[in-house]
Amino acid sequence: MKDNSQETPKSLSKRSHSISKYAAQCGKCFKWRLFDTQVEFEDIRSKFIEEPFYCDRKPDVSCEDPADIEYDASRTWVIDKPNIPKTPEGFKRILIVRKDFSKLDSYYSTPTDFDFSTPKIMEETIPEHVVRKASANGSSNKRLKSIEG
Repeated sequence: MKDNSQETPKSLSKRSHSISKYAAQCGKCFKWRLFDTQVEFEDIRSKFIEEPFYCDRKPDVSCEDPADIEYDASRTWVIDKPNIPKTPEGFKRILIVRKDFSKLDSYYSTPTDFDFSTPKIMEETIPEHVVRKASANGSSNKRLKSIEG
């Protein structure tokens, strides 16, 4: 049986402007560090304001080491917002750059290969073991939190 968990959904794979590398900039030396997986990047991004990224958070890496990648015009760079909740386990977040490079469109693929792009559908589709919490100021900005159990 073919494992489709790592594949981009057919409807989204036709778009050529997808994300190929994930990196974060060190808050001390300002060097860019690459991450092996999107999950690792999302873990850093989900707590970025509370826990800024520093080179020493990566194993065997320090600010003395050369940058993993240089910020230049050889590729299109996209900055993701900090503190976006991690994608629930089993789901996949797919980011597609618009043709005019003006924005990113975010799509989610469920474990059952159902694809969607709106937060309302995401909210209705989230598994039961994931709870939503309102922010401290009571706004509708919500954060996902897995229940350890």
